[in-house]
Order: sequence, then C-alpha cells, then structure tokens
Amino acid sequence: MTRLAFRFATATVGVVLLAGYLAAALVVLRALRALWALRPGTVESVVLLVAAALGSAYLSYRFGAARLLDAVDADPIPRANAPRLHRRLDALVERMDVDRPTLYVADARAPNAFAVGGSGGDALVIDRSLFRLLSPPELEGILAHELAHLETRDGLAAAMIDGLGRSVIGLVALATLPALLALSGLAEGSAWIRGRPGDRSGAFARLHRLLAGGVVAGFVLATLLARTRSRRREFAADDRAAEVTGDPLALARALRRIERASDPSWPFAPLSTHRDTGDPLERWLSTHPPTADRIRRLRERAEAESDRRGREGWTGVPVR
Repeated sequence: MTRLAFRFATATVGVVLLAGYLAAALVVLRALRALWALRPGTVESVVLLVAAALGSAYLSYRFGAARLLDAVDADPIPRANAPRLHRRLDALVERMDVDRPTLYVADARAPNAFAVGGSGGDALVIDRSLFRLLSPPELEGILAHELAHLETRDGLAAAMIDGLGRSVIGLVALATLPALLALSGLAEGSAWIRGRPGDRSGAFARLHRLLAGGVVAGFVLATLLARTRSRRREFAADDRAAEVTGDPLALARALRRIERASDPSWPFAPLSTHRDTGDPLERWLSTHPPTADRIRRLRERAEAESDRRGREGWTGVPVR
C-alpha cells in the first residue's frame, strides 16, 4: 500500500510537471508566432535585426569609453607636462592614417596601455608605471601598437562582431526555447511518472541535452572565432608598430618588461601580459597571443630587416 501511494504521488507530480512545462512551451510558442506575424517581411526583419544589433554595439563602443576611463581613473596628460611624449605621438600620427587621440594617464594595478574610441574622440591611456619601466623607444613602440588598433578600428570591429554574434545566438536560443521547455517537461514528467525522480537517462532527456548543447556550442564557436580574430589583430598591430617605428626590438623589449611586471588579475590588458601555460583551452579563449610568440615574431622581423639591409649595403641595390 505504501509503494502504491508513492507511485501515485510521483505520477501526480509528473503529470503536473508535464502539464506545466507544456503550458509554458505553448505560451512561448504563441508569443513567438505573434511576433513573427507582426514582422514586416523576412528580408526587412533580418535587416532590422542586424541594424539593431550593430547599432547597439556601435553605441556601446562609442559611449562606453567614458565609463572605461572613469573605471581606471584616467586623467588627460597636458602637453606642458610631457612635451616629449606628445612630440613622439605627433610624429607617429603623421606616419599613420589615424586621428590624434587624447593622451591619458592612469594609476592601474599593472603596467599597461590601451586605446579606446569614444563619442568625444579617441583616447590612448598609459599607466603611470610605464614611464619608469620603459625607455623612450620602448614607450614609442607601445604608442604605435595602440595607434595601430585605432587606425584599423579594431575595437569597433570587435564590438560589432560580438554584438552581431550574440544577437544571432540569442535569436536561436529564443527560437528553440519552446522545444527546450517541452523536452524538459517530458523528461522530468516521464521520470516522475515512472517513479524515478531525477532520472535523466530517457530519450527526452537526451534530446534536451542535444538541443541545449547545440545552442551552447554555437555560442562557444562564436566566442572562439572572435577570440581568434582578436589574436590575429594583436599580431597585426605589432607588425604595424614595427613598420612605423622601424624598431621591432624596442617593442619586443617593452612587451617583455610589461609581462614581467604585470598583475595577471588586472582586467584591462590589451598589450597583454598573457603567459602561455600550455593549456590549449586557455590559448583558444585568450584575446591575446602568448607574449613569447609576439616577441619571437618581432625578433624574426628584426633579423630579416637586418639581413635585408646587409644585402643592400653589399650590392648597393635595394632588395625588394
């Protein structure tokens, strides 16, 4: 009698759970259908969604700079206080296709520099410790690296890609929500009806995990693609800085000094001080390549340029 009462109770709970989940799935499905019926047209809807995602990302990028500067307690650097630094920045700007950013200094927990775009113009922030940590040529390499990011609008592009990717994944998750609710209800309800609460080995549970895993996998894939692009842009900014300054070794030395002096817990690390731990997952998820790889590429570039200049000096003919 006790076993029969237990089975009756679990079956009742299972039916209630099943009815609740299916009702919620039906409500969400009808709401989605109502929204779909209000769409102006498939093409127009896609255009509007893409425009909204990109517009939101653009506004976040342009107006988020002020919040970021406040977060690091950055102050403008008057030209009178650092005339040599301003002259170096002026010279770099003249050699690059970029508007002159406003120079800021911040007291961060780690030696660092980063560039952001804002509604009031671009900004280049330098941690105060870099002035005593780096030599003038090394600091110039850091400035050129950050100007390279501004030159190609890497921050804006990253914000756009991230916003569009999140919107697509969000829409996919929303579209699959009715199915996820229904499968969850069928899995939970059938387990209770069978008298085995918490059993997730049934067919409905497996289908739920498969569908939910697909959505999560899409988000992870989008994240990995964005991080891969970010690492490539860091290499490109290093190359551009080496090209503009003509001194790749100065940037390599600066990266090494920053890595040795950095606190890995500091969140704002565009130059970054990423140490390679050998963990493949960490490398895939990192926005920056390992510092050792960046230094190696810069040294190889310096050696190649030295060899080229040697050949030109020997033959008297420029080598192209």
